[in-house]
Amino acid sequence: MGRFGALPVDPAVLVPLPPHPAGIPWPTNAWPRADIDSRVDRVTLDRLLDHAFSDPEPDDLGRTNAVVVVQHGAIVAQRYRQAVEADRPLISWSMAKSITSCLVGILVKQGKLDISQPIPVKEWNVGDKRRRITIDQMLRMTDGLRFREAEHLGDGSIRYYPEDESDVIPMLFGVGKDDAAAFAATLPYEIEPEKRWNYNSGASNLLARLVSETVGGGEPEMCAFMKRELFDRIGMQTADPRFDLAGNFIGSAFCYCSARDFARFGYLYLRDGEWDGERILPAGWVDYARTATPQSEGIYGAHFWVIPGSLGLFYCSGAFGQRILISPKLDLVVVRLGNTEPHKVGSVVRYCKQLIDLFRPTAT
Repeated sequence: MGRFGALPVDPAVLVPLPPHPAGIPWPTNAWPRADIDSRVDRVTLDRLLDHAFSDPEPDDLGRTNAVVVVQHGAIVAQRYRQAVEADRPLISWSMAKSITSCLVGILVKQGKLDISQPIPVKEWNVGDKRRRITIDQMLRMTDGLRFREAEHLGDGSIRYYPEDESDVIPMLFGVGKDDAAAFAATLPYEIEPEKRWNYNSGASNLLARLVSETVGGGEPEMCAFMKRELFDRIGMQTADPRFDLAGNFIGSAFCYCSARDFARFGYLYLRDGEWDGERILPAGWVDYARTATPQSEGIYGAHFWVIPGSLGLFYCSGAFGQRILISPKLDLVVVRLGNTEPHKVGSVVRYCKQLIDLFRPTAT
């Protein structure tokens, strides 16, 4: 058994998470700035940024609204599209799933949740097979529920199912939009938990409702909890989570933040869930989140995506090319926000790889 859930977590196979550099202020109030490492090819970096923010928008990437690069605790590069202010909140899409996972972790630290236990879903009656599904299985998306969202193609691009075959479209924009968790609770049992991995935005909304029910007090108290325990503690002043009419955080898709605040969230995970001497997430939670679930063929952890390799990359991903990429080996966080057509998101994957590869000479 691992520290959390049923999946063993072996820190020995994970790239160690680096400590915050001595003498650098934590970015709670403002991000420190630093010159880029001299080993990074600045000419190529400028060329990549020029391409992403060119006018007209490049055909491969479409619109890029913001790129922020943080290394060793300081912003070393950033750029924004014209008319996009640095502090403008931008949509997360499914990067909100990682925030939902973080909120679960905070409650685990407080002793209020045990992710090895079945998730309490009030719509599921005694005897319902779905009542055996654990919080851990929801986080790792091995819950066995039917959810039809998209095919993830080999190059990183995405093909969403048409509306008449989709579960995510009616959940977020159709019959389920007023109560996304209640819609997710209707998803049928399809296969025994742990038998397969299946990307499930409905699971994220059930987890977000679980957080709210555990906190108590409805939307006002959930907002206060998110601010008090996460956003305010790490300086995410632009964070704007969205709620449905039932009063639940739509934890699968909707938390607006500035690019620099998304970078703060990534930095929290780069620093093992600690911030300025205080532990926000339980020890081991970040390792749990970045440990690949075997059924995912090594690409997905606990509401975080994983890229196998020497850089230890794990990341938050949202539709239309939203990314927060975290590399422990390079002590690096890269944020890219924009609007890229789903069938072209493979270009965003390649673009982010090019950005990160520029920093490989700085590996320690």
